[in-house]
Amino acid sequence: MTLLHTTRVRRRRLGVATAAAGLLATLLAAGPAVATPDPGDTPAQKRVSSGQAAEDRSAIESGEIPGVDEIVHSDNIEHLANIPKDALKGTNSDLAFQGKYAFAGNYDGFRIFDISNPKAPKTVAQVLCPGSQNDISVSGNLVFLSTDSSRSDNSCNSTSQPATEKSSWEGMKIFDISDIRNPKYVAAVETACGSHTHTLVPERRNVYVYVSSYSPNATFPDCQPPHDGISVIKVPRKAPEQSRIVNFPVLFPGEGPDGGGNPGSPTNPGVSKTTGCHDITVLPSKDLAAGACMGDGILFSIEDPERPRVIDRVQDNVNFAFWHSATFNQKANKVVFTDELGGGGAATCNAEIGPNRGADGIYDIVGKGDRRKLVFRSYFKIERHQADVEVCVAHNGSIIPVKGRDLMVQAWYQGGVSVWDFTDSARPKEIGFFERGPVNLDQVTTAGPWSAYYYNGYVYSNDIAKGLDVLKINDRRTDPAKWVRLPELNVQTQPDYFDRD
Repeated sequence: MTLLHTTRVRRRRLGVATAAAGLLATLLAAGPAVATPDPGDTPAQKRVSSGQAAEDRSAIESGEIPGVDEIVHSDNIEHLANIPKDALKGTNSDLAFQGKYAFAGNYDGFRIFDISNPKAPKTVAQVLCPGSQNDISVSGNLVFLSTDSSRSDNSCNSTSQPATEKSSWEGMKIFDISDIRNPKYVAAVETACGSHTHTLVPERRNVYVYVSSYSPNATFPDCQPPHDGISVIKVPRKAPEQSRIVNFPVLFPGEGPDGGGNPGSPTNPGVSKTTGCHDITVLPSKDLAAGACMGDGILFSIEDPERPRVIDRVQDNVNFAFWHSATFNQKANKVVFTDELGGGGAATCNAEIGPNRGADGIYDIVGKGDRRKLVFRSYFKIERHQADVEVCVAHNGSIIPVKGRDLMVQAWYQGGVSVWDFTDSARPKEIGFFERGPVNLDQVTTAGPWSAYYYNGYVYSNDIAKGLDVLKINDRRTDPAKWVRLPELNVQTQPDYFDRD
């Protein structure tokens, strides 16, 4: 049995109490602005007090936290490789996989790696195509890229332009990768409020794309309130230039200008108002989807992919600030929802914030058919408290395919990569980790792993600032997953790992 060994003690009460208490009060009292998700084109940077910086330096000297950029990990995690940023200098974002290739999003475009040798990934192509956040996925010969910043047009030469201008463009871009070394931009579809993230529902002839976006404004011609649904795009595989929106299902029906989602503050202090969805995960083998929609979590049927239908909806107005992402277990009787407390711009992994805010929420799915319900069981949050300058937040992860267990690997920004077990929904526990020390000690900086996914025996992590990391888990609890091989993986399109055609 591999024992969890922490190279450094990470459970100290980091931060000056008054400063941490002030942050907690702000997070509790503030409205949607505090929970604005994900960093912008320029990562968050805010100077800390000299006292806070001195305390962090003292903690490093005493060995309580790692030094600047120092790597620490549990004994069952091996760090195989790091590939720094190259031509694309923007914020690294999500990952997708196909065969021996990894596709890495970046606010400036995307990068393709050959990962046939996980110890030495090689760059195959780098595509300059600015437009945050460039959420990425792949299916067959097509790569899909989300644009969620207002641009002058839909080209890769576009420039920033105010969303108040009718001519501005946001939405989905589609590339042909028949020649993997020379991706070709072949189609674009404009969507209301842009595309913060997207999710594929692949079929033989077509690919359906669920586009998640939010934050409408009466002054934005192409992003008008209410915005309580998602755009559904139909993409013909053999003619992607004919891609078009085929539906805009309203997931939160309600009267009035704000629709029917969570009203947020001041009704629910510290909770984001629901004006769309942030991310959706589908489980096509079960015709199910789970939506993380700002102030709401939803379970819905995708039996008809053009017409997704809500089955159940839950809120947590005590501990969840922003429902960010969702992950099913393999049996489809649990969902892990993440809370992006602080919007990816605050240090929230500390004793003052506590174990329940900014955590994962584990929900069991009980009942059958349209009577299925999401039932809360517990929270999971890393116990490795971070420094006052370390932005730490629950972010993107994937299950590790082991029969009989519910295991997950997950990114936590500067909290690093966590491997954890939620087989017992009420008693989740961390079984491994990898992280770096602070990027610096003078200011709060957005950095660390955006995504951490298990693919064909290895963990791939796209670090916002440091580039691509490759990890290997050596643990009897996860070892059976090494035998599960996939030809393609978009984590938000969860495969059936054990019953594939």
